[in-house]
Amino acid sequence: MKAIHHTTGGIRIEGLRKVYGHGDTAVEALKNVNMAVAPGEVVGLVGPSGSGKSTLLKCLGAIIEPTAGRMYLGDELIYDNGWASADLRALRRDRIGFVFQAPYLIPFLDVTDNVALLPMLAGVPNAQARSRAMELLTALDVAHRARAEPSQLSGGEQQRVSIARALANRPPVILADEPTAPLDSERALAVMRILNQMAQQAQTAIIVVTHDEKIIPTFKRIYHIRDGQTVEERGEGRAL
Repeated sequence: MKAIHHTTGGIRIEGLRKVYGHGDTAVEALKNVNMAVAPGEVVGLVGPSGSGKSTLLKCLGAIIEPTAGRMYLGDELIYDNGWASADLRALRRDRIGFVFQAPYLIPFLDVTDNVALLPMLAGVPNAQARSRAMELLTALDVAHRARAEPSQLSGGEQQRVSIARALANRPPVILADEPTAPLDSERALAVMRILNQMAQQAQTAIIVVTHDEKIIPTFKRIYHIRDGQTVEERGEGRAL
């Protein structure tokens, strides 16, 4: 893969809490969660159903509001017992990349426009946005599919395009939610290889939420979440 432009980033959360409901019906889904992911690092987030994993992911993605705590993107404090920005849609669009289990590519746009769309929505001129898209597609070895529609791509190609889209606005952090769940071992490890390479090349912090035992040995650090609290442990960091 070819190099892409570097950016700065990383994510850090301190004392994050999330309580649903009030009074006797209140449920504390997150209890004093602390986490830090450096630029260029890929970490795993694992935990059983009901552990608070989905709630934490939604808080990190600015989809729901925590109850208390602090969250930083790079050196910028974006949450301090309340959001620092009133425009959460712009925060998600410009500062956080998402990779899902399914690619969710727009079927009537070609590959280039699927990747260029977010920068265009952020006000980047069309030509510049398409140039950025081609840079990423080249880095991910799918530039030869730039004019294809999503339905013409293989599953692996669609995932590469979705990763390119997540990187399009140079976000400090990417949240990958079960990106390898439906894949066999070879393809799952290929996705992890891509995520690690792109994290290092773009200096993006990547958090991979997973139940997939095939990829857990690839992480150098893992956060286990149980009963709303995180415990950090060193992973195997197996070479990809």
